[in-house]
Amino acid sequence: MTDSSAYRVQTTSRLAQWRIDNLASCTYRKSDPFKIGKWNWHLSIEKNRALYVKLYPEISNLTRENPPIASFIIRVVCSVGDRKTLTHPVNVSNFAAEITDKQIKSNDDFVWAIEVPLTGKFIIDVEFLDLKTASPGGGEPCSIWTEESTGRRSNATALASLGRMLAESIHTDITINASDGSIGAHRSVLAARSPVFRSMFAHNLKEKELSMINISDMTMEACQAFLNYIYGNIEREEFLAHRLSLLRAADKYDIADLKEACHDSLLEDIDTKNVLDRLQSASLYQLPKLKTSCMRYLVKFGKIFDIRDDFNAFMQSGDRDLIAEVFHEVLNAWKGF
Repeated sequence: MTDSSAYRVQTTSRLAQWRIDNLASCTYRKSDPFKIGKWNWHLSIEKNRALYVKLYPEISNLTRENPPIASFIIRVVCSVGDRKTLTHPVNVSNFAAEITDKQIKSNDDFVWAIEVPLTGKFIIDVEFLDLKTASPGGGEPCSIWTEESTGRRSNATALASLGRMLAESIHTDITINASDGSIGAHRSVLAARSPVFRSMFAHNLKEKELSMINISDMTMEACQAFLNYIYGNIEREEFLAHRLSLLRAADKYDIADLKEACHDSLLEDIDTKNVLDRLQSASLYQLPKLKTSCMRYLVKFGKIFDIRDDFNAFMQSGDRDLIAEVFHEVLNAWKGF
């Protein structure tokens, strides 16, 4: 490891890892700044009788005016011998709740003392579950990721009117049959949002003749979410609950902005429970950023070792070319470690 790389922290959207080859030559080390959310952060380690790990935001006007309220999991993984994980001794959800009203401003606000001696290479792994800021009006703290995903809206009055057209079936002229029910919609709105729908209605196809579209691969709930997005009336929770169905529909009906919205959203909360499904979706629907992020999460950040059973099942049933790509990344990573 070069001098410069000894202080570098690798990151994805919510995960940070600091790899340390050797701490024997010094008693204190501070990482280079790394960006998670709106803030630049630092990790530091100090050897005394114990090893002290600190996580804190870089001092700036943003930190002074709007310091973060953080929820995260922190681990130390020692790479000598068996893979060995030391996790913060306080339950993370309880820890987050205990600091809900405590804003992290300085390097004394989060200090973790590790009594177990560490030798050889080790990794400090921080997975951010949420980052919040204080509400300007003095209400409950607001998640910055919620703000970012719901902040892009068009004119509220026009969107509300479109939403009413759908919700109240105002002059609907086409019926959409989902797998377990039907919904009324408007040809003009569908045609304006999707070139596939526009082509259906422009030619003498059965959809035009029967005033009916069959979408048998979507449930009523997913189809309602799909139409709500098209009409500009979707709620965040509804969008999150049906992201994969919406991604499939966006790809099928060539709705580029919906596909991109799903792509961006799926990048935000990759974890061990969903990374393999997202990797397969990224390959199937040609989502390069999501594919790269999943590969990095699995290989560069070492999470492939945490999901061995799921990965074995993936190797049995997954796409052969995709499995080969994963193994290629693993081999490259081993060469560089």
